[in-house]
Amino acid sequence: MTSSTLVAFPHGVVTVATSDNLFDELWRVCAEFAPASCRPPGGPKALGTRPRVGSLRVVTPAARTPGRARGAAVAAGLAIGCFLTWNVSSVGAVADPLAAAYDTSLAVVGLLTTALFVTHLAAQLPAGIWSDRFGPQRVGLAACLAAALGNAVLLVDTSLGLAVAGRLVVGLGSGAGFVAGLDLVRAGGGGAMLQGLYGGATMAGGGLALLIVPPLTDATSWRAPYATGLALALVAAVLVIGVRGVRPVGRTRRGVLGDAALLPLGALQVASFGLAVIAGNWIVPLLEHQGATTAVAGAIGSFVLLAGIVTRPLGGALANRWPGRRRGLVGGSLVAISAGALLLAAGGPLWLSALGSLALGLAAGLPFAVVFEAAQRLRPDAPAAAIALVNACAVLAILIGTPLVGVGFDLPGDGLVGFAGVALLALGGVPFVRRLPP
Repeated sequence: MTSSTLVAFPHGVVTVATSDNLFDELWRVCAEFAPASCRPPGGPKALGTRPRVGSLRVVTPAARTPGRARGAAVAAGLAIGCFLTWNVSSVGAVADPLAAAYDTSLAVVGLLTTALFVTHLAAQLPAGIWSDRFGPQRVGLAACLAAALGNAVLLVDTSLGLAVAGRLVVGLGSGAGFVAGLDLVRAGGGGAMLQGLYGGATMAGGGLALLIVPPLTDATSWRAPYATGLALALVAAVLVIGVRGVRPVGRTRRGVLGDAALLPLGALQVASFGLAVIAGNWIVPLLEHQGATTAVAGAIGSFVLLAGIVTRPLGGALANRWPGRRRGLVGGSLVAISAGALLLAAGGPLWLSALGSLALGLAAGLPFAVVFEAAQRLRPDAPAAAIALVNACAVLAILIGTPLVGVGFDLPGDGLVGFAGVALLALGGVPFVRRLPP
């Protein structure tokens, strides 16, 4: 009796006909698919041994990308991750100057970030499906061009309607770019370490915006966040154009929207990445209202995102080294995120706020590689779509949470209540840790 099954080898996913001599058949198909990297222990005659099915390594067909093209794919993916996520926090970093330029309130400026995340969210799942079907380099290039176009629109004048329109277009680029960038890293053979590095690159983009845009705006004008976003998107587009030989995974017969196993991963992404972005968008105004200068507030606020440059790759390395402790790693990070947010909500001296910002940023980066590698292992037939669904959960939380924290600045405490809410939500993610796949 025979049947068809989808089997994940160390280098790819193939559908094979299985029979009673299952593992002999698997090794023969594996050897045909990529003979140099699939040999049973003991040599060609040692059939009957078990291939590595469902290992911790991401099991997608990266080996079909030519070796010389893999470095270009990884570099382009990292550039997309860093340069397009600059737009996520560049507006929040200069909320007060933009409020003055647009002659409006901080809450309305917060809606510019919300506008970006509306289309960022809408673009995620289609980008994942198209990346699987047509290839991440095509989706990545379209994302770069959308981000460039949207920032060009934002440079025109201080019309609030035009600003909202421009941010909606930028959101299409940042949303599709996040998925396509990570999928380019996967297609380039990136395992947990490189995917963690990609996560670090995305944090670097937002963190550097918090650090660079405030003083640059003071030295130039309100156009600084948009001019820099345009330039970075064009640089990323050039790198994506240079990618060759990346083959798509192909069409899957089973969509990801009905896959309940992915939703707990989405909740963990909300409690880590989602809350870090929400906090990162408002930490500079919070510290400024507590008496810090713009430069100091920007430097301290950048810890929230810049710290992830270190801890996202570190999280991937730790997951590889001690796979049995991944749940403890993620659960501990959520508790630390909550503690950091509480230190910021305390409204104490500046050094205490700096400690809270650093703790929040370091902890928020650790779950990234664990969460997304788990998503790709659960759905090797649709890795980019799985990435998109998990991250869309966090984007939806950012969409709702960012303006709510902004409203907190009009309440007693001058924004502190919003950061207390961040602390509570981080603890709310702890019960989902047990749903991480073994």
